Amino acid sequence: MFKNTLDNKRYYTLNYYYKKKYGSKVFKVSLNGGFTCPNKDGTVGTRGCIFCSRLGSGDFAGDLKLDLVKQFNEVKNIMLKKWPQAKYIGYFQANTNTYASVEELKEKYEPILKLDNVVGLNIATRSDAISDEVLDYLTELNNRCDLVVELGLQSIHDETLKFINRGHTLKNFEECFKKLKKRGIKVVVHIINGLPNETKDMMIKTAKYLNTLGIDGIKIHMLHIIKNTDLANYYNKEKFHVLTKDEYIDIVINQLEYLNEDIVINRITGDPVKEDLIEPSWLLKKFCVLNDIDKEMVRRNTYQGKKCRN
Repeated sequence: MFKNTLDNKRYYTLNYYYKKKYGSKVFKVSLNGGFTCPNKDGTVGTRGCIFCSRLGSGDFAGDLKLDLVKQFNEVKNIMLKKWPQAKYIGYFQANTNTYASVEELKEKYEPILKLDNVVGLNIATRSDAISDEVLDYLTELNNRCDLVVELGLQSIHDETLKFINRGHTLKNFEECFKKLKKRGIKVVVHIINGLPNETKDMMIKTAKYLNTLGIDGIKIHMLHIIKNTDLANYYNKEKFHVLTKDEYIDIVINQLEYLNEDIVINRITGDPVKEDLIEPSWLLKKFCVLNDIDKEMVRRNTYQGKKCRN
């Protein structure tokens, strides 16, 4: 059995990490803090990344019409019925959640931290949107709660970052990552498989590179094409190849083999909104994808970190 598991998974799941750390169920509650993005407000761009929805990766975040505490409690009240002893992480998900003054960040973060059974925050952001003042505040937060900064990278290949209109380079990501780690802040990195013009080898190289950095966790996404995005327009013109489920599973397993066994796999597939999805339709069956990854890892007799030990 893989060592970091409670359910015979062959990779280090977030569920196992939280149960080991807190001894109870821990939920991440997605929140929409009403932030914008430097790649949308004109600082580095106006259209965002080509795959980005109008909600800025916040399709499942809270309702912006509600204040943050109400957003949080809507989810918590549902979870309490099944897990009355659960603990919670406030997950600032939509858009770029450090892209504001320290005063504004405090107004949004601190009320969530004061809620009962909230043990920490996960903050999704970009490597070009953490000022030195914000970094100091994050350092202070890290000393009093379970803080994780989630950095979107998507690919290590600068030609890909330029194509998807990411608005920053790998070097910028590296500089930000080193600053966060120097302060002792845990970092989870987002990557996307299936980006146009990327080969299997390129995607595996992204995982290999991140393994050398000492990341704390990773979120692996499958590229999905959603309506009313620049990516949808490009797909309609070019009809580029979208990974099949089998291709995606093969790439993910290869990536896991090159990731150290102590890196927490926060996510291994995506959650597209059905009504907005153009391709791939197989991504809507999330649990089938997860189960097929498990089955294929058993068939190959492989596990996370296997190729790190050779």
